Amino acid sequence: MGLTFGIYPGGLLGDDEGIVRPVAPDRPDRVKAALDALQGNAPTFTVRAYRSFAATVSPPPPTPADPEQYLGRGRRLDLVLQFREPTGALDGWTEFVRGAVRAYGSRLASVQICEEPNVRLPTLDGSVPGVLDALVGGVVAAKREARALGHPVAVGFNAVPSFDPADTFWSDLAALADDEFRASLDYVGVDFFPDVFRPLPAQKLAGAVTAVLRSFRDTHLPKAGIPAGVPLRVCENGWPTGPGRPEDRQAATLDTVVRTVAALADELRVDAYAFFSLRDADSHGSGLFHHFGLLRDDYTPKPAFATYQDLIAQLRGFP
Repeated sequence: MGLTFGIYPGGLLGDDEGIVRPVAPDRPDRVKAALDALQGNAPTFTVRAYRSFAATVSPPPPTPADPEQYLGRGRRLDLVLQFREPTGALDGWTEFVRGAVRAYGSRLASVQICEEPNVRLPTLDGSVPGVLDALVGGVVAAKREARALGHPVAVGFNAVPSFDPADTFWSDLAALADDEFRASLDYVGVDFFPDVFRPLPAQKLAGAVTAVLRSFRDTHLPKAGIPAGVPLRVCENGWPTGPGRPEDRQAATLDTVVRTVAALADELRVDAYAFFSLRDADSHGSGLFHHFGLLRDDYTPKPAFATYQDLIAQLRGFP
């Protein structure tokens, strides 16, 4: 199975405490030029974007602000719809989901319902009550709307790997999911950042990636009754540079991770990979979350930019 590639095109990042904002606004001309260069001759490439729902408070701002300006040349949106209503009330949520599918229509490649609903951190949907109900209802609503419009939009959700035996996310999801939910799923995404929060020797990286993806496929998904034929995709993966984290190591890590994912694509039915993110929030910042970009904050490329270019040219699933 060949991979479809993509990227989050911004420099805005969430961390455990809140939001890391870029030191300068996006420059759309530089972003588009970078996307063109990464995509090369691939007939398709996805642009990841985030939109949030909340009824009783102001939701987080959309990011990037106008993702449609980055489309064209076969590029389509990988749209994330976050559930950020702090009360957990679902009033208006499914209409928000249906409205987003209608608004973006044929420009959508995929719609991800909720962002990391199994992570209880303030910036992520797993911290919001009722998130599992929002997940199940949102997936069904998005698929119904896409089918009604006749758009071939892939609908799914993402999660992070968990090795906590007390974690009940997948079994709780199974208790809520019904046949329509499972029939509406076109993929399940995995977000993972090997060698970022728990350092690994370089020689163990490929094995760690393999173990995580196999566990996600063979252990996590069956607990929710998700059929083995539903594809996996890597929705967010990256490796930050910065103090003690050399740029050439970012390039080497990216190369190892993507080649390992590609080698497992047929076995584990992995159909897509997206890098997070295009540009640093602050290349002079002291925090880990400032440096995830393939580009520095002035849009000059790090070595990993060329690495990702080469990987896309070599491993994309299209002639």
